[in-house]
Amino acid sequence: MPHVMELMGKARVVVKDGKVIEVGVPEVEWCPLFVKLRGVEKMTREEIKKNMEARISELGMFTDRRKLEYEATVVAFGASEIMMSGLNSGFLETTVTACDGAGTVISGSPTLVQGIGGIKSGLLETEPISAVIKGIEERGGTVLDPSTASIDPIHGVKKAAELGYKKIAVTVADAKTAKKVREIEYELGLDLFVIAVHVTGISREDAQELLDNSDIVISCASKYIRELAKPLVQVAAAIPLFALTKKGKELVIERAKETESPILINTMSLPVLPEHKQPRELV
Repeated sequence: MPHVMELMGKARVVVKDGKVIEVGVPEVEWCPLFVKLRGVEKMTREEIKKNMEARISELGMFTDRRKLEYEATVVAFGASEIMMSGLNSGFLETTVTACDGAGTVISGSPTLVQGIGGIKSGLLETEPISAVIKGIEERGGTVLDPSTASIDPIHGVKKAAELGYKKIAVTVADAKTAKKVREIEYELGLDLFVIAVHVTGISREDAQELLDNSDIVISCASKYIRELAKPLVQVAAAIPLFALTKKGKELVIERAKETESPILINTMSLPVLPEHKQPRELV
């Protein structure tokens, strides 16, 4: 089975044996994040292939050379950065995320969480890579299913609970999963932080359900997340992160404590969405 990831405007990219073998058409043409990070003014299939190849060569993504620990931040307030700070401060006990070559991973190591998630986009499918799984386990992480590398946040949360954790952050990419992990939180008496990622292109109905069941959502290029969100906190204006609940707000503040850059704090009606800064076109 090959590895499948969506990136840069939700283009579907397939990787096999460390090589990019398929690149789909992006749904978004211009993204301020990739202008800033890579100087990409238009997201074409050629640029997307180049970006994926850079991740493979520089960080060993989808190979047994995968760099698993990372302290540097890719963006100031990404999902992995927020979880890293939450773990550093003891605000979180562990996290449930997905890693290429391993699938769902339970980890309380801040550098491992950042290494797994800092440069990863929307991982759809992956296959087991023994060196990656071994590296995660050596760093104290738990791979949910080493035989299949399945991506399963629901069973990841259940496994984290079995391991004795209560304050757990989990990344989800669809409304159904968000609702289900929230149900598990109540059933098992957990304190779950649901972080929605990779939401470009979701329907209005799913966007509302995702907002109803998440503590934090990263808006990506979603038109409906921007339209429907009623955030308590917003971070950034181009690709906004919205904290939707009091505990989501508190987790964002844990990240703010660790950032070295100056931060402007102000009160105003949210969201704030300058049109010229948004990805084009929102979907």
